[in-house]
Amino acid sequence: MMPLTVADAGEEYVVKRIGGKPEVKQHLENLGFVVGAGVSVINTIAGNVIVKVRESRVAISQEMAQKIMI
Repeated sequence: MMPLTVADAGEEYVVKRIGGKPEVKQHLENLGFVVGAGVSVINTIAGNVIVKVRESRVAISQEMAQKIMI
């Protein structure tokens, strides 16, 4: 397992665990980051990570991306 921040751009991964406080976990779940979901990093720009999750593109902070384990 590794955090989403070290994932290679363009590669497909599966979410294995979500860390953080309950409100952070809920926010990430609302964005589509749930255990078993497929994710891929599109790009990293100025500390933000652009991720494709469930046919949607989402920009999250690097801090949030650290909490998503793949």
